[in-house]
Amino acid sequence: MEIDWSLPYRSRRVPVFARNVVATSQPLAAQAGLDTLRRGGNAVDAALATAITLTVVEPCSNGIGSDAFAIVWDGERIHGLNGSGRSPSSWTYDRFIGSAGFESGWDSITVPGAVDTWVSLSKRFGKLPFKDLFERAIRYASGGFVVSPTIHTSWQEAVVTFSRYSGFRSAFAPRGRAPGIGERFALPDQANTLRQIAESDGQAFYRGDLAQRMVDYLNPNGCEISLEDLAGHASEWVDPVGMAYGDATLLEIPPNGQGVAALAALGILEYFKLEDYALDSADSVHFQVEATKIGLHLAHTHVADPDYMRTSVEELLDKSSLAGCAERIKPDSAVSLSDLPRGGGTVYLATADENGMMVSLIQSNFSNFGSGIVVPGTGINLQNRAAGFNMDPDHPNAVAGNKRPFHTIIPAFVMQNGAPLMSFGVMGGNMQAQGHVQMMVRVFTYNQNPQAASDAPRWYIDAHGDLVFEEGFDETVIRDLIENRGHTLSDSQPVFSFGGAQLIYRLDDGSYCAGSDHRKDGQAVGF
Repeated sequence: MEIDWSLPYRSRRVPVFARNVVATSQPLAAQAGLDTLRRGGNAVDAALATAITLTVVEPCSNGIGSDAFAIVWDGERIHGLNGSGRSPSSWTYDRFIGSAGFESGWDSITVPGAVDTWVSLSKRFGKLPFKDLFERAIRYASGGFVVSPTIHTSWQEAVVTFSRYSGFRSAFAPRGRAPGIGERFALPDQANTLRQIAESDGQAFYRGDLAQRMVDYLNPNGCEISLEDLAGHASEWVDPVGMAYGDATLLEIPPNGQGVAALAALGILEYFKLEDYALDSADSVHFQVEATKIGLHLAHTHVADPDYMRTSVEELLDKSSLAGCAERIKPDSAVSLSDLPRGGGTVYLATADENGMMVSLIQSNFSNFGSGIVVPGTGINLQNRAAGFNMDPDHPNAVAGNKRPFHTIIPAFVMQNGAPLMSFGVMGGNMQAQGHVQMMVRVFTYNQNPQAASDAPRWYIDAHGDLVFEEGFDETVIRDLIENRGHTLSDSQPVFSFGGAQLIYRLDDGSYCAGSDHRKDGQAVGF
């Protein structure tokens, strides 16, 4: 019997309440994290088991060759980890003059940081042995997993894009196509690679056999990542930066990520009393959109590898500066916005345990299947994070060697009165900062629960500054924004633009309420 896998009916999810919770975009990965908690692991162990499993069961969005960032509340204080990699040290700006650019392929690859992120988090906070966190991922990679609907769709698109690369075809399209919905698919090479990483505490990836195999394959094809580049990679512990919004404070990882865009937008919104306007009214949406445009503009103008930035985070978030930005926003007119970078292929997860530890973690290929380059015999699919660089030689984010590019992926965390309140994220390229603003407004201005905040229709500012509205948004509000306030409606409305949210909210008694986005295949689970 031929089964119709379409989902034609509107549905809603209910929030999950538990003392130990995991929320992410793929159910097998969520269950891997939950199983880790049941076996005595803490929220960091659960986050890592989930993240490692996601490289197998959601390979379009992330992989062993991804970058990652995390925010951790360890029960006493907050910690940030920047796990992004740098460009090959041999790169120069002149190398790319007149080239086709670095959107995908050999010139789009930077040093992958996800593996070292796993190692760093495990060493500092983990309870379980590092190798134990790989059990489910290796099982699914070697024995196969059943492909879910949203992932199937992204996989299909990538096969069309990357079928020219033999490594990709061999690993991810051995039958000349993407696996179907409900089809079992195995990644035996990736299983072997995960075993090597697990048994060597990540050393095989950066200094051992896997590092050598990457370099031996990449260098003859024009990618200049060297053994020294891999061996020199190290994640960086950082202090998250924050912005007060009402009685809550949003925390983000400092640059090279775009988190300051969300912080700036919320700082600007403090000058408008959104509580005076109805939820999802034209006034409320207009002020949110305008503040977010300014935040995005600040980020794309100034954010880069911190060693190259000419404007500090403190200057970008200066209250008097944000007050001046707020004065530019008029209730009946929209500001223009320069083009933004495109792209988005990311996984996000949140975990929390009964002892009060909470984690917000994100890892990403950037685009769907990243660069499209897969190292033969390893299953290592390499990200295309160099696409975040700028070709303007005067920009702080201009392409250069041994430099971290601008990053779209941003985990978020909320504190209130010095205590942890919510770990959350909204995956999806430029939707991420926009999604953070929308989640903060929904939860902390309009008091929506995490699942309702995730379920609600979203707006999205596209690469040209035009607005895209998700199906279900009030048509009268859309007309008001266009006809009376000067917003421009985008011609294209891709579904992926609206991202995928995962949220865990801490309740007064120390238990949690979790929500998971219906736009993805995942779930919030707990016990």
